[in-house]
Amino acid sequence: MGEIDTVVPAPRAEGTDGQGRIPGVPGFARRPHPPGTAHRTAQRSPKAEGKALRDRIPRGAHDSLLLAADRPDAVRAVEESNAGRVPELTPIRVGRMAAGPFAFLRGSAGLMAHDLAGTPVTGIAAQICGDAHAANFGLYGDARGSLVIDLNDFDETVTGPWEWDVKRLAASLVLAGREAGADETTCRAAAFDAVGAYRRTMRLLAKLPALDAWNAMADERLVSHADAHDLIGTLERVAEKARNNTSARFAAKATEHDKDGNHHFVDAPPVLRRVTDAEAAAVAASLEQYLHTLPEDLRPLLARYAIHDVAFRVVGTGSVGTRSYVVLLLDHRGEPLVLQVKEARPSVLLPHLPKEGFQPAEAGHEGRRVVLGQKRMQVVSDILLGWTTVNALPYQVRQFRNRKGSVDPAALAAGQLDDYGRMTGALLARAHAHSADPRLIAGYCGKNEEFDHAVAAFAVTYADRTEADHATLAAAVRAGRIPAEAGV
Repeated sequence: MGEIDTVVPAPRAEGTDGQGRIPGVPGFARRPHPPGTAHRTAQRSPKAEGKALRDRIPRGAHDSLLLAADRPDAVRAVEESNAGRVPELTPIRVGRMAAGPFAFLRGSAGLMAHDLAGTPVTGIAAQICGDAHAANFGLYGDARGSLVIDLNDFDETVTGPWEWDVKRLAASLVLAGREAGADETTCRAAAFDAVGAYRRTMRLLAKLPALDAWNAMADERLVSHADAHDLIGTLERVAEKARNNTSARFAAKATEHDKDGNHHFVDAPPVLRRVTDAEAAAVAASLEQYLHTLPEDLRPLLARYAIHDVAFRVVGTGSVGTRSYVVLLLDHRGEPLVLQVKEARPSVLLPHLPKEGFQPAEAGHEGRRVVLGQKRMQVVSDILLGWTTVNALPYQVRQFRNRKGSVDPAALAAGQLDDYGRMTGALLARAHAHSADPRLIAGYCGKNEEFDHAVAAFAVTYADRTEADHATLAAAVRAGRIPAEAGV
């Protein structure tokens, strides 16, 4: 849906435009042969095309990690990634990243992309998350309030190598397990199981009718498919909290009525602070543009709300320092809806994609990139996703506290870590299968565990590298080389 962010060489079927479409017939794949005629030309199936890629990129080669000579050290990487952020907030970002190796990984997607550039890739393009670590999966509400579980962070999304997401997920599981106190065998097993679930889910999707594969839902069947039964109790507890994590609950805690009866946010620095009238007016005015990025049938819904206040709110780990606002809207009954208007910066993956043969498309609106990437990867997305521009900067817009809930992978019991790995691996495969033909990836990954073992070995190696990077950053913080504010 929408424009593709990058162009990449891919297996090309004879008589097509390189994307499986007949020239002059946009959007449709080439038929194997016209109805009522013999198949005159031997065509390799997508599965066979994927399998053939093993000759060029052996599956076992994915265990490799060769760091480039120009790799920045951890401190320089963090300082470079802080460029363009709100200066007074960057110490909070550094403090959060310095909290531990898993937190460091969460904030260093750009550094990992630098390290992944040059590692083996098949050249199969997919819409990737770009930051598919284990904490970026979670619960959220659909239009009717039911809960679904899926990837839920798309700030770095681009069209790129599907392998990068798989490797980031696997490495994050090793780090999360170490932080939780699991032994090394358990941590490696979680990474191995995540990759195995990815591979098996892609094979399953490849066998389904196209429409069934496209609409495969992330619901209770996922737990059974991923053999993640030990997670059921944890997911139920998270779901119970998520159902109460709404705009109304946030507004009840974060707003008040003043003496004139106006409803407004309450300062809670440094996480939530009021803004100047001019800044609030600019954000409020931008919502007119946002409305035109929504489907027309939803515009009457938002027309029933009035804007009452705007505040600045600090978010995330890697996102700290980006400009992010919450907007309080009330309907005719005084029921609140809170929108988040979050700055959308260029994906940190973009500078590293050309090394893998992926050429970035012309720069467009970064909020649009995030929103369309999210919709391409999720089965169900926030119906109010859109984008806008505030003071010449691009932003994404979405519901705030849309019944969101998440599992902290670093707090899981050792016996649950592999279940969580299998569940997230299956979710990632389903997300990639919306843009990449699952038959291609399934053909490459195959039936045996060679790919699983290779990526699990990579994950352990990269986790060790991340721990060393974190130690470098922590030492720099202690020495006063880089400002950090802990515990915020």
